Amino acid sequence: MHADDAAVREILTGLGDTWAVVGLSNNASRAAYGVAAVLQRYGKRVVPVHPKAETVHGEQGYASLADIPFPVDVVDVFVNSDLAGPVADEAVAIGAKAVWYQLGVIDEDAYRRTRDAGLLMVMDRCPAIEIPRLG
Repeated sequence: MHADDAAVREILTGLGDTWAVVGLSNNASRAAYGVAAVLQRYGKRVVPVHPKAETVHGEQGYASLADIPFPVDVVDVFVNSDLAGPVADEAVAIGAKAVWYQLGVIDEDAYRRTRDAGLLMVMDRCPAIEIPRLG
């Protein structure tokens, strides 16, 4: 288990409401699209990060985390595990407070690096499931 309920709760309720969602595009059949909609319903600002830099759910998209011109609280990662480590490192570099790896996204080394850098991190869980569960 990578993150106890206390860490999950802190990320969801205590860190701030700006979430960069890496891998979010206008493809409605992808999990990122639905999860981003749930995050918005719970009051989060969702910032799409995708090479296409599309506007999604009414929010301007950016090609990379480094391109976002304002602070990001949480980086939510919807990319394959083999691509997820560099995203966590970018999250540290931009000063994010937490990294959230979605269901199936696992990188033990990135988890350690991110925690060692002082960020909270959750791996292999989904905020759309955790928000209602934690109340």
